[in-house]
Amino acid sequence: MKKSNTGRTESARVCWAGLEGWVRERVQGYVQDMLQEEVTELLGRGKSRRRPAVDALPGSRNGLGKPRKLTLACGTITVRRPRVRALEERFESRILPLFARRTPAVDELLPELYLHGLSEGDFDLALRGLLGDEASLSASTVARLKTKWQAEFDVWSARSLSELEVVYLWVDGIYVKAGLEKEKAAMLVVVAGLSDGQKVVLAVRAGYRESTESWSALLRDLKARGMNAPRLVIADGHLGLWGALAGVYPRAEEQRCWNHRIVNVSNELPTSAQPQGLELLTKIPYAESRKEAERCKKEFQDWCRRHGHDKAAALLDHDWERMVTFYRCPKEHWTHLRTTNVVESPFASVRLRTEAAKRYKKVDNATAVIWKVLLVAEKRFRKLNAPHLMKDVYQSVRFVDGVRESKRKNRKDAA
Repeated sequence: MKKSNTGRTESARVCWAGLEGWVRERVQGYVQDMLQEEVTELLGRGKSRRRPAVDALPGSRNGLGKPRKLTLACGTITVRRPRVRALEERFESRILPLFARRTPAVDELLPELYLHGLSEGDFDLALRGLLGDEASLSASTVARLKTKWQAEFDVWSARSLSELEVVYLWVDGIYVKAGLEKEKAAMLVVVAGLSDGQKVVLAVRAGYRESTESWSALLRDLKARGMNAPRLVIADGHLGLWGALAGVYPRAEEQRCWNHRIVNVSNELPTSAQPQGLELLTKIPYAESRKEAERCKKEFQDWCRRHGHDKAAALLDHDWERMVTFYRCPKEHWTHLRTTNVVESPFASVRLRTEAAKRYKKVDNATAVIWKVLLVAEKRFRKLNAPHLMKDVYQSVRFVDGVRESKRKNRKDAA
């Protein structure tokens, strides 16, 4: 048998080149066999066999339907649905529903591709490369899926939240571009940390400039659907959210985002002073205790005043109590609570898509798609550190400088 320069036989090369087609043929055969077996199970007898008794299920095989394409994650195959006649009710296959053209795995692939930057016009070419030239997918398919996502989003937005044990809430107003909107619109996003340590997207809603009215409407809706009062809410400095929170969940503690505060304070420094200023600033939220954080704060402010940066020094004092609330939570959770990165990180891909393509003529049309993309990102959310401590926070156990109060007292007594 002739060998190539690599030492492989020509027949092996042909086999490798045709492997994808060979696998699809085998899958096609397996699916067709499963469809026939489904009818056998329904009728209680194999093909060409008579009914064994007068009281057996009526009905008989009636050949096969027309060939139809079915797109799987491994490619596109052709199958024929068996037909059954003389049944009291119409035969509906559990394996292959009447109008199905794609498996759920393929439908889930579409928002994944959208998340990673594939535009609508590129779907047809890209998906045919992945799933075969006969894949029943196109830009119009994506448009139909958007309609389906909107219906799913409406159901999701009305679901009950009474069974969730919400401990932490990260909330942010993310601005997206919409082609025919004169201004960016705020997309209000809420992510919850639950008592089992899981993080889930809780709400996505278009709002008006993160106003108190917009946030109040969203929080009231969450409460009406049964959401408990969160133990801690993490957000940036927009007053709209804090005013709304006081009116709907007044007992929730509040933590402002350190990333936003550091950026705002450093903007008050001249460019030449920013490197040294940032070095001093970033020490504050990483201090081991509130007392140490206040010492680092004083160090930064003293440096500012010596160099004439009084505005930066004064800004750090603003809303200080909301900046250090996280010290009353377990130390293992601090990395999650200092900032709103839990919302910002998954939304970075969404913002890239909306800003790059200006694909949304109206922001309302974007909400369902953005929600779908966020649910794709949600699958990659990792649990909070030390998830076993979430139940303690949910049950309002007190922590001081990150340590459970009872343990802290025992340490002092031992000393």
